[in-house]
Amino acid sequence: MSPRKDDAPSLFAAQTPRPLADRLRPGSLADVVGQDHLVGAEGPLGRMVATGRLASIILWGPPGCGKTTVARLLADACGFAFEPLSAVFSGVADLRRVFAAAADRRAQGRQTLLFVDEIHRFNRAQQDGFLPYVEDGTVVLVGATTENPSFELNAALLSRCQVLVLRRLDDAALETLLARAEAERGAPLPLAPAARVMMKAMADGDGRFLLNLVEALADLPPDPLLAPEALARLVQHRAPQYDKDREGHYNLISAVHKSLRASDADAALYWVARMLAGGEDPAYLLRRLTRFAVEDIGLADPDALRHAIAAWEAYDRLGSPEGDLAIANLVLYLGTAPKSNAAYAALKAAQRAARETGSLMPPAHILNAPTRLMKDLGYGAGYAYDHDAPDAFSGQDCFPEGMGRRRFYDPPERGFEREIRRRLAWWDRLRRERAAARPREEKERDA
Repeated sequence: MSPRKDDAPSLFAAQTPRPLADRLRPGSLADVVGQDHLVGAEGPLGRMVATGRLASIILWGPPGCGKTTVARLLADACGFAFEPLSAVFSGVADLRRVFAAAADRRAQGRQTLLFVDEIHRFNRAQQDGFLPYVEDGTVVLVGATTENPSFELNAALLSRCQVLVLRRLDDAALETLLARAEAERGAPLPLAPAARVMMKAMADGDGRFLLNLVEALADLPPDPLLAPEALARLVQHRAPQYDKDREGHYNLISAVHKSLRASDADAALYWVARMLAGGEDPAYLLRRLTRFAVEDIGLADPDALRHAIAAWEAYDRLGSPEGDLAIANLVLYLGTAPKSNAAYAALKAAQRAARETGSLMPPAHILNAPTRLMKDLGYGAGYAYDHDAPDAFSGQDCFPEGMGRRRFYDPPERGFEREIRRRLAWWDRLRRERAAARPREEKERDA
């Protein structure tokens, strides 16, 4: 099939400068860095290429990890026509054109790999439009997304595709890219060792961003070597990869909670710093930290909630950056406090009992009797005023009749709850003793 008119090379194409990232684009799957778990001989893509049979897949990974490159190389390796689309710029007319062209190729015995970048940006109806063409083999779909497919893609489409996770490029992969860039440049970059480390950190796992940084330094003389401070002045820092309402948001707040629960205060402080650096709303963080104080610390340290509210109020008054220290203080307090979910578990158990027991009435002796009729019905009869007892404890049972006593709250031997546990044990003993003594007292009164 002849190339489309708009795909024909321009007369001046050879004279147009190509970005470094394009010039260094891998020529085979073996040249792809940082994704050996997928493209290696034992990886799922390596096995597909070895057999020459491609299945529809979703490539999920952060920006600059090689999703588009991998899709192109898959098509080349298996002899498929490569049809790229961007969900940002394409519509129904573009999809119809691609499907029609793919059907023509199929009639001529050639298959089509349809690559859809940012596939999560297609709406549900558009995603459903792929299904018949994927099912009948008109196209092999390779979708690329930076968002969690389980949240963003239709279940029907996901069921027909294998989801493969690409990793952010680690230090070794970024160093390989730097070495390739220096080879293409014909000279090493004028970077001091510390600046080289800083440059890879600035890329934050994004290979394309790293190569763009290299291009920004392309015209520098070999001497002097740039120190980190000079490098920072020459190039722009990359904003952290963080979407406040998407996958990164939920991953990092989960990391905060679980680090605090594990009493790893340093790790929790790191994840909170990551969220703040990504532009997270401090009020959201403070609300979640307050939730942690009541859910995972509870009465093991009753001061935790007071500290959370105080930090929230301090931030409201100070703002950033001074108020950030109030958040840090709270994170460190929560991370180092004794942990208990006994109150959380007690509430859940009490809620289950409430559902199971329905509308049982409280026992009559703990009901108020503001009218004569209620007194005649026995409301309040036999009530013992606890403050009249020498130890301010009557020992009366306050559960509904017929339900029996239940233990919902079981404080552990940690923090302040150790004292609560001793107090409950003391009351349990007194309650048993006074329950045993009550029949004798009633008999003596009747006599």
